[in-house]
Amino acid sequence: MCIAFWTASPISHFCPTVTGQSPPLIPPVAFGELDSRGIQGSLIIAGGGNPAPIIKDRFIALAGKPKANLVIIPTASLSADDADKDHAAAWRDANLSTITILHTRERRKANDPAFVAPLKSASAVWLSGGSQTRLSDAYVGTLVETELHALLARGGVIGGTSAGAAIMSRDMIASGKNDPQMGTGFGLLPHSIIDQHFLARSRQSRSLKAVKEHPGRFGLGIDESTALEVSGRRMRVLGNSTVTVTLGASPNRKAMTTAFAADTIIDLTSLRRAAIARAGPQFPPPKTSPPIVTTGALLIIGGGGVTQNMINSFVESAGGKQAHLVVLPTAVDDAAARQSGIPSFLRGQSVKSITVLPQRWRDEVNGSVFKEALKKATGIWFGGGRQWRFVDAYENTHAVELFNAVLERGGIIAGSSAGASIQAEYMVRGDPLGNQVVMAEGYEHGLGFLKGVAIDQHLTQRGRLKDLRTVVKRFPQLLGIGLDESTGILVSKSRAQVLGKNAVFFLDSASDSESRLIEGQIYDLEKREVIRPVEDTDTR
Repeated sequence: MCIAFWTASPISHFCPTVTGQSPPLIPPVAFGELDSRGIQGSLIIAGGGNPAPIIKDRFIALAGKPKANLVIIPTASLSADDADKDHAAAWRDANLSTITILHTRERRKANDPAFVAPLKSASAVWLSGGSQTRLSDAYVGTLVETELHALLARGGVIGGTSAGAAIMSRDMIASGKNDPQMGTGFGLLPHSIIDQHFLARSRQSRSLKAVKEHPGRFGLGIDESTALEVSGRRMRVLGNSTVTVTLGASPNRKAMTTAFAADTIIDLTSLRRAAIARAGPQFPPPKTSPPIVTTGALLIIGGGGVTQNMINSFVESAGGKQAHLVVLPTAVDDAAARQSGIPSFLRGQSVKSITVLPQRWRDEVNGSVFKEALKKATGIWFGGGRQWRFVDAYENTHAVELFNAVLERGGIIAGSSAGASIQAEYMVRGDPLGNQVVMAEGYEHGLGFLKGVAIDQHLTQRGRLKDLRTVVKRFPQLLGIGLDESTGILVSKSRAQVLGKNAVFFLDSASDSESRLIEGQIYDLEKREVIRPVEDTDTR
């Protein structure tokens, strides 16, 4: 194992202490677009105190033991200036390939390519505890920060404890016992405000105030002997105590704090989306637009099989033999979506074309292949799986405009199961960690082809009627639509005609009424009432 002390030039003594100039202000991460895949690389964010063994073990494993090339940055501590102190003592027993100590208090040196050279070959960086302001004064906005982000981009790991944890957020709590005094950190964990020694030093109110003052951010309070491991969008609590998540108040939600124990998994993308949503307009709005499909039609199916009259309605509404159909399998995982083909119920249909579009990443969805297929589409089929994947794939892309354009030119949008719920303005069961949470904050916005409604599927078969009732009770401005398997509705204008083998439930909490309809019956979505079918009813 090689240990080096790296300052202004390779393997030299420490740099003398100088007064650092204030780091430049760096604008926060934009709300509009976020990468649903989470961060690149990994983070180990430790709350200080004596670390639990699992924290060190996970960091070393992510660093690539035994070939790990570790850089330790002790600058947060006053003792970093002591050339005789062994800053690598805690890591000697790890038997790593190389350990380098990197330290300066001069921003000029932090911008020196020779000084940052060890970071270019590092597989891991550890930020020691002390004062996060010392770290920000020395390194924020310099080549050191640039190389830290580059390390994550190539799949490395950055860990830190106490001050080394707080510096990982862009909006950084620099000091203040109860009232947070803010500074600027590295922005390694987007949309977060990290606080350390959380329960041990009673910092709950400090975190709440910091989040309140920075809309669109979520708080992470990490207690001593505890850490948060972040890889991609997956966050896992490590150690002996808890990690507390804080979300600020919104027009229809109170501020919220939730403590997560060891081994709990948290979804980073959901947290980011929840923080952003709380900073935006109230959703769902107090008064929603009426559920009217002005042009074109929607076919919304509750999962399970599709019946022949559903297939016929889809193909005929798309133009029959002249139809250009697009299938979107992206509600399943990426590998399965890219291996999927034309659904069996569409094979053999006499139409002009059927195109499967498994693309889900922003550059793909905004690319020419995706656009050209949708520009000529007369019918779109949203497949089953998990509806949150549709949101990740399409929200804030040109795809949403292209979907709506299909309706505007008289085509049809259809979908089953996840492909049903995504069509609503309010999307139920959007939690990426499981489908049991019916109102999953961060994933409540559907694609909104049908305004003013919330749609659940597999209703009777999975005992979900009670869940749908809780949604419309919480948001009485919404009409709840519950679809049984092998059953759906064909929607044109404000009329929803039931197709299939079982039943569709319409829940109107505002008037405390529920309606159960079977095939052939029609429900007026705007008036919220059952219409008795007549022979000449034109549902198109």
